Amino acid sequence: MCVICGCSTGTPGAVHQHGHDSDPAHPHAHPHQHDHHHRHEPAPDHGDLHYGQGPARVSVPGMSQARAIRLEADVLGANQRIADANRAHFKGHGVVAYNLVSSPGSGKTTLLCATIEALKVRAPGLPVGVIEGDQQTTNDADRIRATGAPAIQINTGKGCHLDAPMIAEAFARLPLHGHHHHGHGHDHTHAVDPSLLLIENVGNLVCPAMWDLGERAKIAILSVTEGEDKPVKYPDMFAAARLMVLTKVDLLPHLDFDVAQCIAYAQRVNPDIEVLLVSAKTGVGMDAWMDWLLQDAA
Repeated sequence: MCVICGCSTGTPGAVHQHGHDSDPAHPHAHPHQHDHHHRHEPAPDHGDLHYGQGPARVSVPGMSQARAIRLEADVLGANQRIADANRAHFKGHGVVAYNLVSSPGSGKTTLLCATIEALKVRAPGLPVGVIEGDQQTTNDADRIRATGAPAIQINTGKGCHLDAPMIAEAFARLPLHGHHHHGHGHDHTHAVDPSLLLIENVGNLVCPAMWDLGERAKIAILSVTEGEDKPVKYPDMFAAARLMVLTKVDLLPHLDFDVAQCIAYAQRVNPDIEVLLVSAKTGVGMDAWMDWLLQDAA
């Protein structure tokens, strides 16, 4: 898990090494819940290895389960405080923020570009900003900027996810930050014009699931080229998402992808998850996608 393997080093609350294991009765609450509402059926004994069945749900060489829990609680707790501040900040600016999460190649950036173009027609007065997360390059931010929308690229280096401090700094550089009608005291009681912030997280179906950025909701993007079993293979991500968008559905006639089974898997780990089928290339499902995005911004 990225919280304790080192990639979060350098962020507030980053992991530091101790010479002793933590007390299992340490009073810190575990800030990340893992109740996925699904059952694990007994499996035949083939000698398979399951390293996620301890209390910490992760195995790190040389580290006890209690210490892993302690470190995760400390790091995620520090992130959560900034995420809560981001959420209040967004509310004060009238910003509805969504966190798009997926594996690499799911079509997030293509969907975002099509979304921005569609919003020019559906909601021409709605300000839109984008925060792009990748390990390296500004390729995706450049694609977004080509549509005319402002975008800030965050390169995480060895990091496998965006965190709340990164989002706070990037948001301060977007024009949306100045899109409000009240002073910087952030009373949060003044009327503000709505705006939309779309955060494209680093391509990764594991680590971003546990990091709150202050968003209104996580949106899990899954392309039909990836396999319908991804929701049960990576349950934390789909359990954390409010919406699953199946992309590249124009390719379904050429693929062996069971849409109904994929939805059933997603609902197994998250009975409340909503599902949309979209093709950014042909426009199929884009109206329903627009309706979903604009329901809060309205």
